[in-house]
Amino acid sequence: MMDDLLELLAKKRGIGQEYTDIWGKTTRTSPENKRAILNAMGYVTSDPEALAAQIADEDIRHWQQILEPVYIRRQQAEHQVVCRLPAGATQRLIWRIELESGDQLQGTTELTENHKIKSFEYNKILYSEYSLNIQNNIPCGYHRLVLLSENNAKILAASSLIIAPSHCFHPGFIQQNQKCWGPSVQLYSLRSQRNWGVGDFTDLKMLLRGVAAWGADFVGLNPIHALYPANPDACSPYSPSSRRWLNVIYIDVEAIPEFKANPELQKALSVSEEQAQLQQLRTVEWIDYKAVFAFKMRWLRQVFENADLSDRSERGRAFAEYIAAGGDSLLQMATFDALQNTLYAGGLEAWGPPVWPDAYRDYHSAAVKTWIASHQFDIRFYLFLQWVADQQLTEAEQLAKALGMKIGLYRDLAVGVSEGSCEIWANKDFYCPEASIGAPPDPLGPQGQNWGLPPVDPVRLYQAAYQPFIELLRANMRGCGALRIDHVMGLRRLWWVPPGAPSSMGAYVYYPVDDLLAILALESHRQRCMVIGEDLGTVPPEMRTLLHDNGIYSYKVFFFERALDGGFFSPSHYPAQAMSALTTHDMPTLRGFWHCDDLSLGRDLGLYPDEEKLQDLYRERHSAKQAILDSLRWHGILPENIGHDVSWVGMSSALSHALQEHMCRGNSALFSTQLEDWLEMDLPVNVPGTCSEYPNWRRKLSKDLESFLNDPALAVLARRLTNARKQLQ
Repeated sequence: MMDDLLELLAKKRGIGQEYTDIWGKTTRTSPENKRAILNAMGYVTSDPEALAAQIADEDIRHWQQILEPVYIRRQQAEHQVVCRLPAGATQRLIWRIELESGDQLQGTTELTENHKIKSFEYNKILYSEYSLNIQNNIPCGYHRLVLLSENNAKILAASSLIIAPSHCFHPGFIQQNQKCWGPSVQLYSLRSQRNWGVGDFTDLKMLLRGVAAWGADFVGLNPIHALYPANPDACSPYSPSSRRWLNVIYIDVEAIPEFKANPELQKALSVSEEQAQLQQLRTVEWIDYKAVFAFKMRWLRQVFENADLSDRSERGRAFAEYIAAGGDSLLQMATFDALQNTLYAGGLEAWGPPVWPDAYRDYHSAAVKTWIASHQFDIRFYLFLQWVADQQLTEAEQLAKALGMKIGLYRDLAVGVSEGSCEIWANKDFYCPEASIGAPPDPLGPQGQNWGLPPVDPVRLYQAAYQPFIELLRANMRGCGALRIDHVMGLRRLWWVPPGAPSSMGAYVYYPVDDLLAILALESHRQRCMVIGEDLGTVPPEMRTLLHDNGIYSYKVFFFERALDGGFFSPSHYPAQAMSALTTHDMPTLRGFWHCDDLSLGRDLGLYPDEEKLQDLYRERHSAKQAILDSLRWHGILPENIGHDVSWVGMSSALSHALQEHMCRGNSALFSTQLEDWLEMDLPVNVPGTCSEYPNWRRKLSKDLESFLNDPALAVLARRLTNARKQLQ
């Protein structure tokens, strides 16, 4: 009985029976893995009777719900929705659609046996499910569907109705078959002669001005989601505290109006001791997040405490409006940061709510409410930081538009949040914190990957009418021209790793991909923001079709685009609906790849314990490099002074520039180049599969902005890229 119940429930909850890995091997999901994932979802898998009761309770609640929580449809002339009614209920219904514009549409329907889909009996009551046909061309948007009794006197049920366009937004230049390029940068890695040890929003503006003058049409950013001011070493931009709010480390303190209007603060900052600290933060090779945050937060607190943010001032009124617009989510973020700071100050190793005192582990607890009431000033400080960060980011976005960049800022949406995050602390019902998402074994992670990010429960998300997903997209699309969705396959399925299991022993859990893609298309048009999906790794063919049909741009990385014979596909054969790149933040730099630095580093870090397999990787790399040289030579882009035998060819400026021009001549509408490759750096910013073994997310660029933006050789490279993008294929 138990095995049958588990199998039934696994299918019902979207746990995949099997999957095909990147090498074409099919692996079945074991019963043990299914049980572990169902446990993480909150089911009692150790007791057949209790489990059967849980399943029955879900079935009953489903049939007693007249309308679904939400209906999502693409725009067309008519729509069908399902409703459920008990026997004896009125069979003649009035439906009303309350449009977000304030207008209403209304009609009447007769539910007959022809409309009946199926039935269910419980407690001697027969429930039937009907198909309700609404013949009306409803405009795109977020509407409300209401069912009323025949005499229009009683509302029987109401639901969200979302009507979406057929595909995501495509800007005008794309529709005119124009192509563009731009650099991608880990914002924190920027050096400058004026920042405080980490790249900031003023550095971003300087970068925008420089590369726009060179012909770039966008600057791509790492996720700039909120991290942990009180826990600076938790610095991975892909393990955020909240994906709706910003990382306040990117604030330029000296650009805040309240600082600029305060000569006493400016004088205090100019003293030699403070300037010496700043110089130390700027010159260290790896970012010292603890030191940077300690210095910045001390000065930000002084700015805040000396600011006039009362209702009497224009800035104060704008601050109040920002707080009101941010609502509960903003208060949660500020409370989390303030509380975590207080707990650390009290001597606790308070990395996240799982280790906080019991009374504070739930945002909705009475103790947290009491704490909020008694710490209003501290919370207001963190509200202020989010406000300032938002303003400075907005200034950068507006500058990109003013410079005439076709896309402007291109932001990155992380796939999830960490287990110690504000998002889970305040919204536990949407997550399954016992599990973690990751990836099955693939070339980037031969033993699989566990990202330490608890998955969203797809059923809870649906029951919330996808509102958290809608708000997440709005927060990340607002003001930018493109949004990259990290691990976009997560819209269809996510690799869940049960607690305590190795990363390779997970299973795929499926999500309502059609609904999520429809919402993505709607928000994309509303924000006029194109969407790029990071579709690397284990990607089923049907997902690529879905992404293409929904107007989402694929992510083509040169080193992965190889034919069966080992050769590299010509970028001229890449799809137009794509962003191409040579490397990514999870890969070695161009120089590191060519000199096999990633393999030697991986060996030193213990990632390749099998020496024989490592030697196979070296041999394969040698073949790959020779194939690259052969391809460049065949395309007529290999410089004459570079030999044809890779055994004697090292990475050089000429070869690097040729590769980048080769990509720009390709067919994809967008090309993203890494600043690390412009500067011919060798060390990676991140080594997948490592944590403390390598200083991930801390490596700075080798030159400051002022130097490389005035480098004649890079200006020539930029001109070559701009001209190559204008060539017709």
